Amino acid sequence: NFASFRSAYSSTMEALQHSSQLRSIAIIAEGIPEQQTRLLDREAKRAGIVIIGPATVGGIKPGAFRIGNTGGLIDNIISAKLYRPGSVAYCSRSGGMSNELNNIISKHTDGVNQGVAIGGDRYPGSNFIDHILRFNDDPAVKILVLLGEVGGVEEYKVCEAIKSGRITKPVVAWCIGTCASLFSFDVQFGHAGALANSASETADAKNKALRAAGAYVPKSFDKFGDLLGAIYRKMVDAKIIEPKPEPPVPKVPMDFNWAKTLGLVRKPAAFVSSICDDRGEELLYAGMPISEVFKEQLGLGGVIGLLWFKRRLPLYATTFIEMVLMITADHGPAVSGAHNTIVCARAGKDLISSLVSGLLTIGPRFGGALDEAARMFSDAVDRGDDAKTFVKNMRNSNKLIMGIGHKIKSLTNPDMRVTLVKEFAKKHFPATETLDFALEVEQITTQKKASLILNVDGCIACCFVDLLRNCGAFTREEADESLANGCLNGLFVLGRSVGFIGHFLDQKRLKQGLYRHPWDDISYQTDLPSPEA
Repeated sequence: NFASFRSAYSSTMEALQHSSQLRSIAIIAEGIPEQQTRLLDREAKRAGIVIIGPATVGGIKPGAFRIGNTGGLIDNIISAKLYRPGSVAYCSRSGGMSNELNNIISKHTDGVNQGVAIGGDRYPGSNFIDHILRFNDDPAVKILVLLGEVGGVEEYKVCEAIKSGRITKPVVAWCIGTCASLFSFDVQFGHAGALANSASETADAKNKALRAAGAYVPKSFDKFGDLLGAIYRKMVDAKIIEPKPEPPVPKVPMDFNWAKTLGLVRKPAAFVSSICDDRGEELLYAGMPISEVFKEQLGLGGVIGLLWFKRRLPLYATTFIEMVLMITADHGPAVSGAHNTIVCARAGKDLISSLVSGLLTIGPRFGGALDEAARMFSDAVDRGDDAKTFVKNMRNSNKLIMGIGHKIKSLTNPDMRVTLVKEFAKKHFPATETLDFALEVEQITTQKKASLILNVDGCIACCFVDLLRNCGAFTREEADESLANGCLNGLFVLGRSVGFIGHFLDQKRLKQGLYRHPWDDISYQTDLPSPEA
């Protein structure tokens, strides 16, 4: 799990819900609150999943796979012979020192069989004893390496396992941080858990305990490799370890930037897609199989929820989306978009060309006011403006209020589309604060002119703001981001495309000829200027 410390807890808890498909989870992030770490540990034990980390570089199984960044770049993997298994398994707290162990082990033995960095936090998800016992029970592992550090008491569990005979293979161990005894005060090293809170937690005390228990502990870390090498050669002489012939160095794809530096390139992904996947046996919409989409009867509104927002929206939300598509599908042949589509159809253009010509008229004066209306009204609500102040400020700024006003409809000739949208929102939405504010604005603007009503664009925009903010599927930031990305105008474009296609098919069905605008509907102003001019 490469998520940051802000989201590592929630993403790991989500992964733990799929325990039947997972055996272990490595959490790379540092700085996860200790309370959250302990909750993760408890849930992982309940699910039977091994947690590696937090604050880990991961682990490695040479010749098979690696987790995280263990082993470093490709040149280090090759130099440490991590492309094939050896006979030594290690467990380390430090991620950086685990890479040093890879190097030491490769120089003094036949190499690493497997290795894990459990991480430097105070409460790691798995401890030394968990991995050391697993290594001990693996027939391919002949030597165990433990690299502990100052702080904590987990190394003592390994001591007890050696004494009791549970660990039967030689353990080469060292605890880093012996220099802490040179200070007259407590020293906090780099890891959260690297602080001795008692004499037993010092590196010196743990090294002595490991040595007394029967582990091989050098006099200093400088001698670690020599001691490990001596034990390895002794086991080779005893034919406990039988070195295998060195295989050829495999050719492994490099990281792009490193390969570019060396003149070798691995093509990166051209782009990233997270809403749809057609590679498997079944098409997936935001991870949901297409068969489930039909089984659950999500409808078009549900599909839009998956593909536009990556969310499974509640029924009233998907019903509202479909309602918007139906309401915006058409508004007669006289509006600019339909007019353009009809003219193109009668000029013999194909469906796509005619549709596009109509869609290109959508903008701030026709249909495209939804996004701006949503922004204006939601910003006013967020600022805490009252309707009178909002109208006054817009007038003083010489700005039109998007979503207010209609060419034909008025207080005395109301738009039934607006009525339908309002009634649905009031009945089904958890809250309608943006719509309520827009209706208060309408009461003020219609005092000046009866046609300055809340039009269908403005009504849909305000209701959609209330829907995204209050349906429970989005955080406030996610809702506002979706609105800023243009989803509202997307709804209008999608809905109106239905009508434009209808007009195209209608003209073709009626076999209408080339359109020419009548002269008497054009004001020709072509008089030649006078000589004096």
